Amino acid sequence: MESSSEDEEGRTFVQVVSEKYSPENFPYCRGNRMGVVLLPSPKGSPVKDRLNLPSVLVLSGCGITKAGDEAEVAAFCAHVVELDLSHNQLQDWAEIGTIVSNIPRLDFLNLSMNPLSGVELQPTLAEVFSSVRRLVLINTRVTWDTVHTVTRQTPELEELFLCLNEFDSVNESNTPCPSLRLLQITDNQLRDWQQVRKFGPMYPGLDTLVLANNSLTSVQEPPDTLERLFPNLRSINLNNSGLSSWEDIGRLQFFPKLEEVRVMGIPLLRPYSDTERRSLIVAQLPTVSVLNGSVVTDGEREDAERFFIRHYLDCPEEELPQRYHSLVAKYGRLAPLVEVDLSPRCAQVEVRWGEQVEQLSLRMEQTVADLKKELRALVQLPANGMRLFYISRELLGSFGPEEMKYGSRALHSYSMQDGDEILVVPKLKTRSTSSGSS
Repeated sequence: MESSSEDEEGRTFVQVVSEKYSPENFPYCRGNRMGVVLLPSPKGSPVKDRLNLPSVLVLSGCGITKAGDEAEVAAFCAHVVELDLSHNQLQDWAEIGTIVSNIPRLDFLNLSMNPLSGVELQPTLAEVFSSVRRLVLINTRVTWDTVHTVTRQTPELEELFLCLNEFDSVNESNTPCPSLRLLQITDNQLRDWQQVRKFGPMYPGLDTLVLANNSLTSVQEPPDTLERLFPNLRSINLNNSGLSSWEDIGRLQFFPKLEEVRVMGIPLLRPYSDTERRSLIVAQLPTVSVLNGSVVTDGEREDAERFFIRHYLDCPEEELPQRYHSLVAKYGRLAPLVEVDLSPRCAQVEVRWGEQVEQLSLRMEQTVADLKKELRALVQLPANGMRLFYISRELLGSFGPEEMKYGSRALHSYSMQDGDEILVVPKLKTRSTSSGSS
């Protein structure tokens, strides 16, 4: 079946808006209910009466290639604040500019998954993005020149999303973007710290840097330089990076305002248990209050720092990290923790019944009821047909035998020791008499 001419040429922004938000699709909407705005249609509009248009406009995956009539865009979108144009076929910045320039209140723009590879944005056209505060360019294959053109013309830009753009390097910009607070550049191919460090001068106000799923291999920078590079960085995400050295983790403490760190799935942590990983990281980052999404309490920090000292007790002096010496100055040189054997304890006990004696090794965590079951075959009595008496050799002269009456009581509660005795006595059957007997 042949494609229609509309499919071949694509659809305009105006066409999609007219179809998706026509009154026929919202027959029960009245006034401003459900976040819908009712506007009179502009002169010559394909919609006869009015459009039901929300302030958050989602037109994802609608096959849009062009803007359409500029006057109609302006009339329809005067109140729009957020616009999602992801998964369309926009590949001309002029068409995008026509749409954006006619949405004066636009705060959020999502252009993800539009084919913008190799299409440069002219500086004069970029001025239309001046009011945008959040811009999403995921998997658009935009160039760094286009990114810099946008950031130069958006004095209020706060959040920028550049994921899945196959960046393996960063082109520097001579014009910083001081308003940017969040940069998410996950799922790219950044490996070299010399590329990542360029974000510092470009975005001096950066609060949150999300670098997850890049192959960053190290953080190679002197402490004083790190302080200057990212003076306002509060949160960094290095999940699934290639960090393989504890020195790289330790250098993060030199970001002066860093409070939150995510470092899951890195090669460095593979040999350790979850508890060891967290303790070793917490101990090296004294200012971090949230690690991998969980709050670090004061008690956890102290435990982690003490664990850190003990972890390096057997390390040669020349290989000790600097953090070790700082913590030893705080807590002193700690002795290794005493290993406590938590395996089930047993006692060698003499079991007596009638004229017979048997030496048994009894597990102290079992109950009296468990012991009766264990003794059934040995003494040839049912569990409910025997009485048990505990005899402590140490206290025999003072107290005598103690009947073990309660089936749920654990043996360790009797403080049994090797050489103690348990006496098994058959339960006497009580004879009942009929009411008529004398």
